[in-house]
Amino acid sequence: MIHPYNTLRLSSFPPRMSRYILAPLVLLSSFASAQLGGQTAFRVLDIPASARSSALGGNYIAVQDNDINLGIFNPALLNRDMGRQVALSYLPYFEGIKVGYASYAHHCDSIKTTFTGTVQYVDYGTFTRMDETGLETGQFQAGEYVFQVGAGRAIDSLFSIGANAKFITSNLDTYTASAWAVDIGGVFVKKKLGLTVAGMLRNIGYQTSTYTEEREDLPFQVQLGVTYKFKHAPFRLGLMMEQLQQWDLTYDDPNATVEVDPTTGEVIEEKVSTVKKVLLHTVPSAEVLLSKNFMLRVAYNFRRRDEMVLADKPSAVGLSFGLGLKVSKLHLSYGFSQLNLAGISNTFTLAVRFSDFQKEEG
Repeated sequence: MIHPYNTLRLSSFPPRMSRYILAPLVLLSSFASAQLGGQTAFRVLDIPASARSSALGGNYIAVQDNDINLGIFNPALLNRDMGRQVALSYLPYFEGIKVGYASYAHHCDSIKTTFTGTVQYVDYGTFTRMDETGLETGQFQAGEYVFQVGAGRAIDSLFSIGANAKFITSNLDTYTASAWAVDIGGVFVKKKLGLTVAGMLRNIGYQTSTYTEEREDLPFQVQLGVTYKFKHAPFRLGLMMEQLQQWDLTYDDPNATVEVDPTTGEVIEEKVSTVKKVLLHTVPSAEVLLSKNFMLRVAYNFRRRDEMVLADKPSAVGLSFGLGLKVSKLHLSYGFSQLNLAGISNTFTLAVRFSDFQKEEG
């Protein structure tokens, strides 16, 4: 499966460009769905680069604690406990491709607002440039970058709102494409009930420069999420609902077995139930809070399973899990995700709160 820039027309590039342009395009295939992949550009915006989010199914937007990594992707979760916190995340991917981000949060008491600044990147590595005869003429690099600022604040004791502004750029040798986008989020938290409900509008934006003459859409997405933390048990259950802007996420699988009516000779169309259509939007998850310093996480992504699994070798596609560990003043997280038979994602995240060191000194 091709990266969302598979809509580019190679004929629009010089001959030497078209010979190598496919290399960086065939990447992050496991993040692009069969139904949605290829319809939009800059799918780097949908990569779950946080280890916690990756372990919990990819889109985890409804937990309000002190984890800046959740506040990066849902700015409505930003709060004063994330202030003066630094987060670093790293995902080593196929064939030397590297994904990650660095982020910092600061809380302003005067306006009761928490701000973040984040730089996210995808490094595709170095490639060999060749002319139309196959002669090597040097090397070039390719990558995508997201520069983001966010802000979030509480409206009252129950509701919080937030927004991100993002500049996205993609570079393939001397060719570039760019876009601007915003995220808008809202969160309802009832701590006495252990209930958190969140909603998001992600990647509302516009492509300002393109690789070709045709402008492409950004991966706009509507998300809803709910989590419930048991009062007398160390569990937090979650249910994330993604891609709600499009009801039917089913697609025609060219590899599916075709059944033919022996009487009429017509193809028997397989009907997709309403239950399946609902499940393709849902990602159930759970966190086991063994202590303040150690947590286990697990989730199951139905859509990923449906689109990426191989019938004869199902393996654990769609399953993800991970853990969170606090060592001294360092918060470490690991996320494992089975994207497809050939694609395993191992994400590592580190967070440090400078306020923890100040408390110790005090």
